Amino acid sequence: MDSQSARSFLRDDRSDARRKAASLRITGTDVSGEASGASCVITTDSEGRRLARQSSHVQSIELRTYVFLDSLQPQLASYMGTVSHGFLPIPGDACLWLEVSPGMAVHRVTDIALKASTVRLGQMVVERAFGSLALYHRDQSNVLHSGDVVLEAIGSRVELRSRCEVTWTEIIRAITPDHAVLINRQNRRGSMIQAGMSMFILETEPAGYVLIAANEAEKSSNITVVDVKAVGAFGRLTLAGKEGDVEEAAAAAMRAVAQINAGSRS
Repeated sequence: MDSQSARSFLRDDRSDARRKAASLRITGTDVSGEASGASCVITTDSEGRRLARQSSHVQSIELRTYVFLDSLQPQLASYMGTVSHGFLPIPGDACLWLEVSPGMAVHRVTDIALKASTVRLGQMVVERAFGSLALYHRDQSNVLHSGDVVLEAIGSRVELRSRCEVTWTEIIRAITPDHAVLINRQNRRGSMIQAGMSMFILETEPAGYVLIAANEAEKSSNITVVDVKAVGAFGRLTLAGKEGDVEEAAAAAMRAVAQINAGSRS
């Protein structure tokens, strides 16, 4: 090969190299050989598009329920412990209950919340339409910080959570023995209701709002927590006690619901 042909071959080789480099552009932070400290993560354009789609999916998550409990009351904390598959709550812990849609999105929300602070995951329920999780910590600021990070990540605010629709509420006074036995057989995770007690029942949509109703009711009077179902299409709360105590607890529960709606979208 003569010198002119060799030079032509080298030029073609360099052109091919430049074309290949252009077809696989590297995006992200430039890494200098003189830089010190942690290395940077560099992604290709194809990975960048994937991450952009993932970010778009996170932004499309709907916030259904955002419930902050400043101090879990003893009975509610114990009840939540009986249904928890994660870390058990302790009375006095702060708790954040989140419900999002679609259901599978709860995994992404859980990951964001746990990486934001030292909160513990007490419960995570994945349904087809909705997903729920409970976060606990002794320090309220940790729980609130994780909540703020989640809201920022999904592009939402507390005010955009769904309103609490009360689908049923009632006080039944002096419950009969037959009725009490059936309730106790159906609800085995809470305390038992006794014949002669009065009973307050509440059903809400979304389900998670019964937690704040239960917590505020227990703060307000001497009642027995019989059942608290905070997952599914509807939430159900059953409390029992003396007639006057139940009336006071019911009023506190309904005040909690009203406060939720006062700070939520219409």
